[in-house]
Amino acid sequence: MIKVVLWDIDGTLLSFKLAERAAIGACFEKFGLGKLTDEMLAHYSAINARYWKRLELGELTKQQVLRGRFEEFFAAYGLDTACVDDFNAEYQVRLGETVVFNDNGKELVERLRGKVRQYAVTNGTLVAQRGKLKNSGLDLLLDDVFISDVIGIEKPNKGFFDAVFEKIGQFAPGEVLIVGDSLTSDIRGGNNAGILCCWYNPKAEPVPAGFRVDYDIRNLKELPAILGLE
Repeated sequence: MIKVVLWDIDGTLLSFKLAERAAIGACFEKFGLGKLTDEMLAHYSAINARYWKRLELGELTKQQVLRGRFEEFFAAYGLDTACVDDFNAEYQVRLGETVVFNDNGKELVERLRGKVRQYAVTNGTLVAQRGKLKNSGLDLLLDDVFISDVIGIEKPNKGFFDAVFEKIGQFAPGEVLIVGDSLTSDIRGGNNAGILCCWYNPKAEPVPAGFRVDYDIRNLKELPAILGLE
């Protein structure tokens, strides 16, 4: 019986793409960088995803990710890289301002309260994630929040999950389920921790070799059935 749900935030409970678009657009305006086109945003998103993958592999530090992604992006469009640090600092604040739930996720979390223990597990920055959690109301709905900036270790490292269980107590592997959209962060992390893994996969992509996916869902509303609550 599943007793604990570990929720990823970005791309799972909340739409990261919409927050990203709004945050970068606002920063472009504030720093006078001109018009942010759809092509530029798509280019940045690809750069950002690549940098975060390298973080998950231990190839880069968090600071190298936060700075390097914007340095590469700015250089590609001839923008002045001197404002990268200030731009990134503003971006972290702005990321927390746009809150859009996927699949009525807030109602789902509310419905599950008291039936299972629910925790956020996220690699996002402290500033951005605290803003998102507060503005979404998730900080009051979830039992606790675990942010890699605070723990000092990123998903998918087992040490991140060891820190979580040190705080919430020990459970049998079959009693804990991580729900996330990232194979390399959430699912790999769940595999490393030896817990059940639910891949939030709205595009119905095939499960690649090398990952253990116990549940493959298209919509978060499928979760209650997995938890035996329907």
